[in-house]
Amino acid sequence: MDLLAKIRTIPAEPGVYLYKNAEGEVIYVGKAKNLRNRVSSYFHEGRWEDAKTGTLVREAIDVDYIVVANNKEALALENNLIKQRKPRFNILLRDDKTYPYVKLTLSERWPRVYVTRRLRKDGSEYYGPYFPANLAYRIVDLIHRNFLIPSCKVDLTRFHPRPCLQYYIKRCLGPCVKELTTPEVYQEAVRDVKLFLEGRPTDLARSLRERMERAAAEQEYERAARYRDLISTVEQLQERQRIAAAEGDDADVFGYHYENGMLAVNLFHMRGGKMVDRREFFWEDLPEFTTDHGRPAPPARPDEQNPPAQLADSVDEVKGDPNLDSAGDGRGRMSLQESLFHPGEFFSALLKQLYIGQPYVPRNLYIPVDFEDREELEDLLSEQSAGARAARVHILVPQRGDKRSLIDLAGNNAKQSYDQRFRVLKPNARKIQEELQEALSLPELPKRIECFDISHIQGAETVASMVVWEEGKMKKSDYRKFIIRTVEGVDDFASMREVVTRRYRRLQEEQKPLPSLILIDGGLGQLHAAAEALNGLEIINQPLAAIAKREEILYVYGQEKDPIALDHHSPVLHLVQMVRDEAHRFAVTFHRKRRQMRDRSTELLEIPGVGASTSRRLLEHFGSVQAVKQADAAALSAVVTRSQADAIRNHFRK
Repeated sequence: MDLLAKIRTIPAEPGVYLYKNAEGEVIYVGKAKNLRNRVSSYFHEGRWEDAKTGTLVREAIDVDYIVVANNKEALALENNLIKQRKPRFNILLRDDKTYPYVKLTLSERWPRVYVTRRLRKDGSEYYGPYFPANLAYRIVDLIHRNFLIPSCKVDLTRFHPRPCLQYYIKRCLGPCVKELTTPEVYQEAVRDVKLFLEGRPTDLARSLRERMERAAAEQEYERAARYRDLISTVEQLQERQRIAAAEGDDADVFGYHYENGMLAVNLFHMRGGKMVDRREFFWEDLPEFTTDHGRPAPPARPDEQNPPAQLADSVDEVKGDPNLDSAGDGRGRMSLQESLFHPGEFFSALLKQLYIGQPYVPRNLYIPVDFEDREELEDLLSEQSAGARAARVHILVPQRGDKRSLIDLAGNNAKQSYDQRFRVLKPNARKIQEELQEALSLPELPKRIECFDISHIQGAETVASMVVWEEGKMKKSDYRKFIIRTVEGVDDFASMREVVTRRYRRLQEEQKPLPSLILIDGGLGQLHAAAEALNGLEIINQPLAAIAKREEILYVYGQEKDPIALDHHSPVLHLVQMVRDEAHRFAVTFHRKRRQMRDRSTELLEIPGVGASTSRRLLEHFGSVQAVKQADAAALSAVVTRSQADAIRNHFRK
């Protein structure tokens, strides 16, 4: 059916429409209160003069649609389809920083707790997100110390001969070894953790107090003392939460800076009336079709004195124009780029992708500009949050006062973020370490990285290298070379197992600390080979990651199903690439030297009476085969016997 004819058959009801190109790929997803009117509006006379609309319509050869009951359902469905299909003409969320959750693996026989940044339907319970990010790690550490539920990667489907260090330092109940704990005791601890993470301290304290009194009555005073300490910890945390709740509501505050077709957004997280963290977003390739359905930005709401405008083209213009503030929210004259970027439509898309489907949404969202479907999104987020708490979500566009000052502050920070990212200002080493810790979910700030690489040609002269990054720079004095001794032929995985085993067995013998991160040059196979080597040495909970060639994707051990694809501008990716490239260079250089020595000794071994030891002695003395060729009988006789010297001279004379 012809596209225009198909559009005439679309019902005049609320829903979502999907434009497709010649390859059947979805290139744009939109929503509408009236599907027929909205889709047909693309083909009205004059609309083709709009370059953005024209580009979309020229590529689209088909349109699909889904009818829903109301506009709120259309909002939710549009958001899901954008996340699934990632259409080229939609604004897509690119997040440099995701916040962690605490994961309780209730689907396992012996549940454990982890810090994770991905929510999955795997039978586990997720709690969070936590601001700042290290709060999640502190909570998990508190669970280890008080409830003795582990975060290890040990296989708990079978029993092991002895427990790890965590059991001996009283941070684990020891489910990995038979009879160290019982399912009943372990499940009791899991129930306590669940109450703790669900924010039910009163119920938890009551349950602990009953068990403490029961243990005391049974004269099990050590167990009663542990319950007493737990009660004290829970009550202290409860008191802190009461203080925070009395100080103010939770809110998220947005600011942005747009310049030269690139955009930076800052998000401030306010919790209990205090700013607890900041989040950054960047877009350097906003889609050509940046307005919703090609329409102009929505009119100002009645309570707005000045409709939103845009940023100036440059920093100088922003500073020089009294009608524009430095926050980048644009409350003065429209800039030249207004036709390229419409902030209202952008924030409509951003808020949907950030909050729809999330387990927690703050009570107030402060944004610099209004948008058309703000009220519908408020209703949807309020219904979504109703199960967690009886509080309505408000999306507000403050025009004056303290709340407007917060937006201006976020805009100023967005300008700084823009300069940091797009003006290529070098971030300091501490910031890179913090971002690396965030990206790879490391338990502590990375101070030392040891990176391994394997080098060979068709299995010949297989060698490995280890390079070290420490406190912001490469530490060449700690570089190590390895000759693979136990592996024959081409087997990178076995070679990696051998090298990692040799390296960290030696550290154990010398009682030296392990690095903050072990980095492997390779993919999942090399990563798992290194993990097997560490497990064989009974080294657990050691941060371990691999960076795959070409794709530049990071795999973190224990989270292999959630590979990390960092922005190609990210200084974290640049750091990891630098360390990986140095390991590769060091391995290739060592392999080339070994190969040259092998090739040089091959010709000498062809001489009758010259064996491997004599050949090595000659090369060490003269330095090269060419020097051996040019040596006279007296020089050769100083290294080998007279008969061998004559044989060498006769060989090269021929």
